[in-house]
Amino acid sequence: MTHYDHAVLAFYFVFMLVISWVFRRFITNVSDYFRSGGQVLWWMAGGSAFMVSFSAWTFTGAASRAYGDGWPIMVLYLANAVGFFLNAAYFGPKMRQMRVVTSMEAVRQRFGRASEQTFTWITMPLQMLTAGIWLYGLGVFFSAAFDIDVGLTIVVTGISVLLISLVGGSWAVVASDFIQVLILMPVTIVATFLAVAHIGGWTEMVAKLSATSLNLSKAFTDDFLLFWCAAIFFKQFLSTNNMNDASRYLCVKDSAHARKAAILGGVLFLGGILIWFLPPMIASVTHPDLSVAFPNLKEPGEASFFAIAQSTFPVGMMGLLVSGIFAATMSSMDSGLNKNAGVFIKNFYQPILRPAAPEAELLKAGKITTVVLGLTVIMIAHFYSTLKNLTLFELMVKFQVLVSLPYVVPLVLGMLIKRTPGWTGWSAVVVCFGVSYLTDRFLDIGWAVSTFGVSDGTTNWERQNWEQGIGVFTISAAGLVWFLLARLFYRHESPAQKASIEQFCHNLATPVVYTREETAAATDDKQSWLIGWLCLPYGAAVMLMAFIPNPLFGRLAFVFCGSVVMLIGGLLVKQARAKPAAS
Repeated sequence: MTHYDHAVLAFYFVFMLVISWVFRRFITNVSDYFRSGGQVLWWMAGGSAFMVSFSAWTFTGAASRAYGDGWPIMVLYLANAVGFFLNAAYFGPKMRQMRVVTSMEAVRQRFGRASEQTFTWITMPLQMLTAGIWLYGLGVFFSAAFDIDVGLTIVVTGISVLLISLVGGSWAVVASDFIQVLILMPVTIVATFLAVAHIGGWTEMVAKLSATSLNLSKAFTDDFLLFWCAAIFFKQFLSTNNMNDASRYLCVKDSAHARKAAILGGVLFLGGILIWFLPPMIASVTHPDLSVAFPNLKEPGEASFFAIAQSTFPVGMMGLLVSGIFAATMSSMDSGLNKNAGVFIKNFYQPILRPAAPEAELLKAGKITTVVLGLTVIMIAHFYSTLKNLTLFELMVKFQVLVSLPYVVPLVLGMLIKRTPGWTGWSAVVVCFGVSYLTDRFLDIGWAVSTFGVSDGTTNWERQNWEQGIGVFTISAAGLVWFLLARLFYRHESPAQKASIEQFCHNLATPVVYTREETAAATDDKQSWLIGWLCLPYGAAVMLMAFIPNPLFGRLAFVFCGSVVMLIGGLLVKQARAKPAAS
């Protein structure tokens, strides 16, 4: 990377801190700090929901599978898009209609206090473990970009994310996520266009990749690949439509905004499938031996996206790419920190330790909790960097299936099968974790081979296909059977818990209308105005990079990226000005 790239990255860090500083003025109470007071507009919430589901792992762990195995990784992101469209069709508005500050408050309504505490103390550690994976993936990418130690990049980037989340709370998280979408998408479009040109154009790319990365027939020749694809669609449905992830919609103004936000998230995922994974596939042809260029990486394929960008980008563009990839992880990590801090304060500190605590104390305690959680995530990411025999791709997907899924399943079923006793929540977690352990212990690839047979032995990818797929189906089936059995005992539930469940069901069925339910004045124009004026100088700065000495096409790439940001910013400012006149 050149000094231009370093300057771009430094400007990006300062700009993100400015966003946090600007939006700190929106925070007056705990609801503002943890869910933006339920006032966020759909376009900002949709961009944030997309970025929260996205991290540097896409450009490291997921890119390694695209580099080594081709198109199957796209199935995971197509499933994400489908999950978001199901958000729009049903789950997104329902999540906003829960009318809570944190998702665990909805868990308490649906399953009672015991389940609330169970999920709180399972969710917080597991989400910190997930955030550690995201931060580790970012460290791997930065290590490849700057040729410095992974551990050092984890510490530096982790502290940067912590500061942004700490200062501006949920408002800063959501606002920075939206602007980061405007940075990430144009830069990765440029990366894909340049990678295709580097290999010789679309026709040449298809010819060179048709027998390997783009070979669709492997769905029928690779053992257990179709099984894995079906499992991943089901897993991503569960991952994007559970009560714990309601936080992405709790911040929006009303039910209609939740639906629009989900549609935007789905569209962004659909658009990203090609622009994120064609470059690493192309790198499998243009850079067949990455271990030479990146000898310090345990899995050289995790640097495939960076390698192709390094070979094709104009001077200065690498700084924008690194900024975008940092943005992808920062959005996931800072929202995780903010959400976990909110859960700790609203679902443990306030109800258990300090029931009479004033708002000022809760706000201060929330910021202290954010710091503690952030430092914990940094330590977890550093631990992951010491694991020698586990790739980023396998680490993430195996964790999501065998560890995260057992507590996610009850949080989906609780919205669909409403009349079960409160104890169904925590007991289903126990059952699902038990099945997860037994599946991993006994239904491994050896059992699959002896039971179903394989054509010619199993590769590492085929082993992962089976182990990840069987985990999804056994855990989900166990949770569903348990819920159906529990319905038989609903009539024995206490009247108080039945009343709470009925209130939960009533809330889910009742659309939120902001003007009827919220006392605070809406901030629609202020949001559009601030985000618009933040976009305009950033876009202008990117366009000025066209003066960096580069070939014509390289200069045009900066003009394209900057103009996208400025165009969106201008439209938002115009919208904010037009509304008062229209009214």
